[in-house]
Amino acid sequence: MKKVLITGAAGFLGSHLCDRFIKEGFHVIAMDNLITGDLKNIEHLFKLENFEYYHHDVTKFVHVPGDLDYILHFASPASPIDYLKIPIQTLKVGALGTHNLLGLAKEKNARILIASTSEIYGDPLVHPQTEEYYGNVNTIGPRGVYDEAKRFQESITMAYHRFHGVETRIVRIFNTYGPRMRLNDGRVIPAFMGQALRGEDLTVFGDGSQTRSFCYVDDEVEGIYRLLMSDYSNPVNIGNPHEITISDFAEEIIKLTGTDQKVIYKDLPQDDPMQRQPDISKAKSILGWEPKVGREEGMRKTFEYFKSLSQEDLLKTEHRDFADRNKN
Repeated sequence: MKKVLITGAAGFLGSHLCDRFIKEGFHVIAMDNLITGDLKNIEHLFKLENFEYYHHDVTKFVHVPGDLDYILHFASPASPIDYLKIPIQTLKVGALGTHNLLGLAKEKNARILIASTSEIYGDPLVHPQTEEYYGNVNTIGPRGVYDEAKRFQESITMAYHRFHGVETRIVRIFNTYGPRMRLNDGRVIPAFMGQALRGEDLTVFGDGSQTRSFCYVDDEVEGIYRLLMSDYSNPVNIGNPHEITISDFAEEIIKLTGTDQKVIYKDLPQDDPMQRQPDISKAKSILGWEPKVGREEGMRKTFEYFKSLSQEDLLKTEHRDFADRNKN
């Protein structure tokens, strides 16, 4: 039985990856320090013999006994609320955490896939964004802690690939959504759906003309799996190229939820990207991948998940004081 280590395993994407690799017959070693993850996302796997969980911070030395075939590094805050509250930890998991896991991959002769992001493109001057575009990032702005952590992550990954011959893969993930997202984590879909379910007006930042492209989680996981199993070592965009303005998307959410809220507008945060759309030509040609789930179907499934949450989950907001709990 092949073994795979998945970091950030109790998070949104990490937990879905655990499900996929269990389904594929792997022995899954899940690792998470639960700063932003939630054990509820993987508790259904605890009873399985081919699943084990370690509560561990990957910025500390990572040890896994025995053989290891694959590593998927998904440990990182991924929402603005999180990485603005815990900027140092965000930088550390992108730098120290990635360094530790690349060292583990080298030691175990394991193939490692690094979760990068469309945020490495910053506020892009090229549209849609291809993997050859170097980006337009404010290194010292508030969002720089996430953007630069991911850009460094890509650099050290390619250094290990070139210098040490480590088998590496880099996925650039565009906006992904689906069940197990956290409400009120600062990302547009859970924010809009949470507001709609609570009967609040939907908040759009800026004038709403900025665009996003949303990929359903099942499609994203399929693309990630295919990339891991491929022979391609350079970055690959995995996302849905169907673009929509935030204003139009807010109206879609109101229609989907059957609510009658207004859309209100607030100032756009600093360095918030105005356009986000992946060029997925490489994913199509190299991986034979493209998204299958349309936005209408994916949003319906996601809304059903949020509706199933308890009233307590629906009403609570993010009160975790990450800075006090994790000063390092």
